[in-house]
Amino acid sequence: MAPARPARGPDIDRTEEYEDFMKRLTEYHEKRGTTLDPEPKVGPNRHLDLYRLYQKIIEEGGYDVVSDTKNNKLAWRKIAQDFLPGMQNLPTLVFTVKTAYYKNLAESAFEISDHWKEEPPPKEILEDLTAKGGDLRNRTLDNYTRTPKQENEMNGHDADGSGEEKTPKQLDGADNDEPGSTGRATRSLRQAPPQRVLFQPELASSRQTRNSSNQMNSPGPSLNSYGAPGHGQTNGASMTLANYEPRPQLPVTLKPVATPASNPEHFTQKRKAREELSRGPVTKHKGMMLPGTGYTGPNIYLRALLALQSHIPEEESYALHHLVKISHERGDKYRFDQFPGLADALTAKVLEITSLFYDVEWEICYRGGTTRDESSTLDGLQGTPDVLQKLGSKILINGDDDVQTESFLSSLGRINEAGLVLRNMVMLEENAAHLAKLSAIRDFITIALNLPKRAAAVELQHYALEIAEQVTKYFIVSPSDPLFLSLLAQLDTTDRGAIITSLRAIGRISIKLDQQYRLRDVPITVVQRVCEWLMIDDEELRNACLDFLYQFTVLIDNVEALIQSVNVEGLVNQLVRLLMWNATSEERREKPRHHSISKPQPQSDTVPKLSHDLVEQLLKYEEPDRSSHWLRACFEDDPVGEMTQIALWQAYQGCFGPLVTSTNPLLIAGDFIKNVSSTFIGASAQVADASSSTPKYIIKGIKPRMLPIDPKGRTYSRCKWQNHVQIPPTAGGKPLVVTRQCEEFARDPEMMWRHIMNDHLKIPRNPADPKKYNLSPQEGRKYNCHWGPCNHFLNGSKSPFEVGMHVKVHLTDISKQAAQRSKPTTRFTTNEPETPTHKRDTVPKTWLNTQTDERNEAAGLPLTACLVLRNLARLLPKVEVPLPGTKNDKPEEGEWVRLVFAPVQEQLYFVAAFNWSLREYVASLMKAISASGS
Repeated sequence: MAPARPARGPDIDRTEEYEDFMKRLTEYHEKRGTTLDPEPKVGPNRHLDLYRLYQKIIEEGGYDVVSDTKNNKLAWRKIAQDFLPGMQNLPTLVFTVKTAYYKNLAESAFEISDHWKEEPPPKEILEDLTAKGGDLRNRTLDNYTRTPKQENEMNGHDADGSGEEKTPKQLDGADNDEPGSTGRATRSLRQAPPQRVLFQPELASSRQTRNSSNQMNSPGPSLNSYGAPGHGQTNGASMTLANYEPRPQLPVTLKPVATPASNPEHFTQKRKAREELSRGPVTKHKGMMLPGTGYTGPNIYLRALLALQSHIPEEESYALHHLVKISHERGDKYRFDQFPGLADALTAKVLEITSLFYDVEWEICYRGGTTRDESSTLDGLQGTPDVLQKLGSKILINGDDDVQTESFLSSLGRINEAGLVLRNMVMLEENAAHLAKLSAIRDFITIALNLPKRAAAVELQHYALEIAEQVTKYFIVSPSDPLFLSLLAQLDTTDRGAIITSLRAIGRISIKLDQQYRLRDVPITVVQRVCEWLMIDDEELRNACLDFLYQFTVLIDNVEALIQSVNVEGLVNQLVRLLMWNATSEERREKPRHHSISKPQPQSDTVPKLSHDLVEQLLKYEEPDRSSHWLRACFEDDPVGEMTQIALWQAYQGCFGPLVTSTNPLLIAGDFIKNVSSTFIGASAQVADASSSTPKYIIKGIKPRMLPIDPKGRTYSRCKWQNHVQIPPTAGGKPLVVTRQCEEFARDPEMMWRHIMNDHLKIPRNPADPKKYNLSPQEGRKYNCHWGPCNHFLNGSKSPFEVGMHVKVHLTDISKQAAQRSKPTTRFTTNEPETPTHKRDTVPKTWLNTQTDERNEAAGLPLTACLVLRNLARLLPKVEVPLPGTKNDKPEEGEWVRLVFAPVQEQLYFVAAFNWSLREYVASLMKAISASGS
């Protein structure tokens, strides 16, 4: 899979200087009588910035200097490379850039007038010609000689019959190349080949008589019997063959028969004639365009807009049907500013929802307050601040949601479709900014959220909330704003979707504006409910609550209200817990703080052997998923790493070959090699030393893992038990004893301990309870510990219980008691090498990282929780609320911070030590805590 191309920025930077330059250039073209293309297209979706191009040419010395091919070679190519980075077939686009500067835009004449302050040559020898050549400033009608092709172009004729513009090299090459030349082949017509002479055999005897030689006299040379030229004469047969002409063919007279395949137009006219006869006489008006002929009418976008503005139910249904489909499929390109009136028409349509539940039909007034006091009028310019009072004064229409009329359901369907179109289109940032400028959209959101609690209104209310989530970032609201009050009212419902979307909409108010917004006058019951929702295991709900709390804790008044109404110690404890939410183990190669004399472990080139339980897990998958999980378990990405294909295939067969069944066989070699590239994006099959007699087929981009992982990403540790293997002696020699490390892997210390007890110490099970081991001493048997360099039992031990408990010393302690100890253990884990120079003050290789974004920066729940904690640490020292249970009117310096953050001090240190993603944010949090004087 090829990597995705990086997204590029806009082609033209529309600054004030650019607009002023284009204005002067337009006036110049109008004065000169030439045509201006303000944004010439030079490739797929690429346009030239004329202002930057003009500055670049002037900086290089002008058009004549850049076009000087003798003293300034490849100047246009360098300029095109700067303006069109990453474009393919760049040499072809060089002449296009030059032509855009010279001919289409007439900037060469503009340059002479604007920069050199000289009179430019007339357009007959400048813009009307191609961009070939240079020295424009010295070109006049007297010294410039036109080619015949240029004369034809000036007279309106094209020499080759096509309107396609050619490069100077194509113009020169078309005239100079000749057939048969040693130069590069041209595209001119081939010359006629030389005529061939047919072989004419001599039919008569080679011996000629005197009489026969005198029968025919010819002054020209003749052919002898061997076909060579001689002084003899040709005989009669030769002349007959030479003068033979075939008989002319007689023309055959055939009568053509018209068929639908040979003459379809004839049958089409006959069919139209029959139809006209069947319809009777029709009066034809000269010059009148009949329906269905000529102009095809507006496109679907404009037709949908006009149909929506017609207020005809059938036309509205047609328009909304297509708008829903267009906004869903082309929402990234369908914009409100391209179709003026579309946003107003959709907003007016969704406001009709009120007439289905109340006795009112809203009228949007754009006359600036002349009819603002009317109860059925909405202010389309400034918004309607009393929209809730107007809605409350209307009479509610009684109705049953279960049984409705056909007109009610059809009207409701069209309104919901209009709301869906608005919801789809505001997902584009430009549409959200455009829609936020309409005051009627604020009134619609407020009205929709205050509709009666009926099932028919639920769908449109959710659309309104999703629209509010996108447009409130452009709103300025006050605590008494009807929209703000309506969003807060949604937090009292039991609808999870409405609660989450309302919290997001409140948390995004004014974030796109330069004016800072502060969340004020929030009911304390809402704050308490938000803090309680943090305890629910719901990621989306927690994210929305944390965004709300981040905005709420910016003001000191809100923080004082928070500590008086909420258990702030429990809130901080929950926020600290969220700092490690969904943390995953990740290995990072970091240099130690102190230099060590220990040598780094060499990189392993062998495929790790998987444990039995991990192989059983992989056997549950079907191909090709099984091979993909096996590859991820044993290999990792490495741009410079490589593995031979045969070694990779043999390791795969050795792992699963004896265990697979006929119903779920292994992949064949070719499919397995292809699956490697599908599993690892950077891996590819290559041939090393292709020039040698024995090429080497490798997989580039992967390397074996030091420690395998399971499908869930959990790391397996290798057993360090040293086995003594006896090698048979050679002829006349002695047997050798070699020490080899065990190749088994285990997921956790418990599994590793059972592996040692079963496979190395070979302690039998208890017959009474097979789940337990028989730890009683066995007669005549001793047990030793061969874990790495351990020599604890030099003479062995008769107690299997003693040795079994001793083995646990080498394994990681994962008990609850170990987690509660304040002093870290000095035992070595199975994931790190056990060397004498190992020090605890080195940076750990295993990090517990939380969620990150595409730039590998902190994101999600942990980041927002850290920001809320930092707000509290900064503002708690400034509050004047006394601590509960004290008689002081004001708290002491740093007293609130000590009360809140002292119980979670160790957890914060743990996050700072092991969470690489949050290291900078936690550091700023710790700095704020220490600055409070606590």
